[in-house]
Amino acid sequence: MAVNVAVVGVTGAVGQEFLNVLAERNFPIKNLKLLASARSAGKKIDFRGQTYTVEELTHDSFTGVQIALFSAGGSISKEFGPSAVKAGAVVVDNSSAFRMKEGVPLVVPEVNPQDIHKHNGLIANPNCSTIIMNVPVWPLHKVNRVKRLVVSTYQAVSGAGAWGLYELDAQMKAYALGQEIQKEKFPHQILNNVFAHNSKVDPATGYNEEETKMVNETRKIFGDPKIMVTATCVRVPVPRAHSESINLEFERPITPAQVREILSKAPGVKIVDDVAANHFPMPLEASGQDDVFVGRIRQDISRDDGRGIELFVAGDQVRKGAATNAVQIAEKLI
Repeated sequence: MAVNVAVVGVTGAVGQEFLNVLAERNFPIKNLKLLASARSAGKKIDFRGQTYTVEELTHDSFTGVQIALFSAGGSISKEFGPSAVKAGAVVVDNSSAFRMKEGVPLVVPEVNPQDIHKHNGLIANPNCSTIIMNVPVWPLHKVNRVKRLVVSTYQAVSGAGAWGLYELDAQMKAYALGQEIQKEKFPHQILNNVFAHNSKVDPATGYNEEETKMVNETRKIFGDPKIMVTATCVRVPVPRAHSESINLEFERPITPAQVREILSKAPGVKIVDDVAANHFPMPLEASGQDDVFVGRIRQDISRDDGRGIELFVAGDQVRKGAATNAVQIAEKLI
């Protein structure tokens, strides 16, 4: 069934990826409306052999729209999302605006697709790091409940937006030319460096916003408020695709062989675990892919009860961490 679709924030990195994914997956579109800020209005964008003109986003933009894909930031979602819902559209929102709001489903289709149809016009796309972690952890959790999850992330600069790429590129060029390296939007030099994720730190807990999102969102998506989750999130000088080191504590003993067997059948997972070649998940190879790459599957040798497993994963945060996840939700809506 072809539907009328609007893409909000279409000129941004995720907005452009929305179009790529919609085209690749042959999403059934009857009419397409491309929306962005006033400064982007009038731009021409080609999609499936047809040229579209970007329109300015207004509260009246959603007449006749059935599915609205939002990726223009939380403030825009809060302002214009309700207008889209009022006009009869179902909003799939990529910002953090509605993720923890009661009554708004927070969905990873490989994990909790049943929640999609509980919407009241709004469906939230989780944080990119949360999605990349949950895709491989959930199938294990279903077989043998995960009691505790410890994750450290290595997050690409493009996760901060297109400006993150520009800043890394500018610093690389300056370094190559022997010029002084300038930092603009990141709080620290990103080239040849690693620093705590550039989100606000809660002085009461010491956790930054990204870390808190991974904790709270996982509990909501899994429907398991008692699962213990702790996260440390950092930026690394990688253009695209996030990596994560994950330590899992299960209720019952589990072996690496059992983990491989479960993940080999899990949707959205690709096992990259070649010990002989020392070939494991890398952001370079995960970039542009929809699957989450999983490797370094091994027993946690710090425990003697067989209930600990270590994983290393990599996933494209622009695709599965954002655009692809949202389009998969839209596919299940129709």
